[in-house]
Amino acid sequence: MGVTVLQQFPMTENRTGPQTIEFLTKRVSALGAVQCGQALVDCETYMSVPQLGAQRTIHVLHNSEQPATVFSLLDTGTKTIPLIADQLFDMLMLKMLPFYTSKKQTKIEAKGPRFELGDFLIKLGSVTMSQNFKGVLVEVEYRPCVIPASCWELMREFLQGFLGSSVQSLPPQYLQNRMNDIYQPLDTVHQYLEHFSMYRKTTGVMSYN
Repeated sequence: MGVTVLQQFPMTENRTGPQTIEFLTKRVSALGAVQCGQALVDCETYMSVPQLGAQRTIHVLHNSEQPATVFSLLDTGTKTIPLIADQLFDMLMLKMLPFYTSKKQTKIEAKGPRFELGDFLIKLGSVTMSQNFKGVLVEVEYRPCVIPASCWELMREFLQGFLGSSVQSLPPQYLQNRMNDIYQPLDTVHQYLEHFSMYRKTTGVMSYN
């Protein structure tokens, strides 16, 4: 597990979601990357019932890179409390339904091809919510390094190689205050949740002219 950077790929009005994935696949393949299966990250959100008082939200996420792990983030309104558990946590949430209700219409996932290129792992995720396409997320992991500050410039240059000018000069907002920390799988989950939350707030596809 190395450092991961996640960013949205700008959508254009003349290109559909599958066409965008195909476009990026050609760019990544041109660099010499080899496809190695599929990647999936999903998120289901549960809201506390009014009887519990102040509303709390639990986000439950799964990442195909850690298939035996369930990530949950409890949002109390003032802070976020993370929990890393095994697959039995999904069964526990079913037993919690009298206290937390699932917002089925907001279940969201990023799914698409997974590529390897030397020390880099690349994932192209088509984001869908209730089967409605919302956008494309590009994930790049640099596996030899666990300190973001030590590899950000290299990762930015690599991203620009196939994403062009859409890559920001600064690291993602989530990483900016954690550049000297040891990167953990939970950090990837936090990045996905931030992007999923933005997609949920939009009524259509996030596009750019």
